[in-house]
Amino acid sequence: MGNDVFSLQDRVALVTGGGQGIGLEIAKALRGAGAHVVIAEINPDTGRSAAEEVEGSFHQVDVTDSAAVAGLVERVVADHGRIDVSVHNAGMVTNEPAESMSDETWRRVLGLNLDAVFWCCREVGRAMLAQGSGSIINIASMSGMISNHPQPQAHYNTSKAAVIMLTKSLAGEWGGRGVRVNSISPGYTGTDLLKGVQDTQPEWYSQWLAQTPMGRVAEPREIGPAAVFLASEAGSFVTGSNVVVDGGFTVW
Repeated sequence: MGNDVFSLQDRVALVTGGGQGIGLEIAKALRGAGAHVVIAEINPDTGRSAAEEVEGSFHQVDVTDSAAVAGLVERVVADHGRIDVSVHNAGMVTNEPAESMSDETWRRVLGLNLDAVFWCCREVGRAMLAQGSGSIINIASMSGMISNHPQPQAHYNTSKAAVIMLTKSLAGEWGGRGVRVNSISPGYTGTDLLKGVQDTQPEWYSQWLAQTPMGRVAEPREIGPAAVFLASEAGSFVTGSNVVVDGGFTVW
């Protein structure tokens, strides 16, 4: 099996939340494999910058708006003729005890982390089913497999567990029609958000490192190759899988 099975030459790849962090690194990895990358991002500054970096295109969109997601997919198909790969990365997290969490906070986190992922899967799925092929990659988290601690994140854990099950459900529905659906579950990753926690909650950070067999957090660039594998012919018989990239955190 040669390296060409990882090629995404002439493929069209959509990445939501691709303006920074893990999303940007996935976009760069897909571009490095030959794909034309479309960045979908709510922040126009980071979105345009990311699109320039990957020599791709940019669409500003709020993925919590299902009509806006439908419009995004329609525009990408109109511009490029198809969508071969779609990575759904947009998400958020806060630290709040469940007993004091407001309805608004719960709905806001579930709205972006789960509802928006479904809107994206549904609209992209329709396009891929029509063309008879495609690879959808949902960015979940190891937090969908464990209960984060010491940070209180019931809403986040719940949303990511649901993304993993949504992925499996869609894989079962669409696998026979040429569309593969998988998820990636990163562990603690050195994004700007995590670096902020390192400064403000150093005891949390130390505990996370102590619980990770590899003794460090991931670099954002280490998530990208998993997406290339799932998007390419190298992963042609992989669907419904959750690829965990966590340095061993979940082995305990």
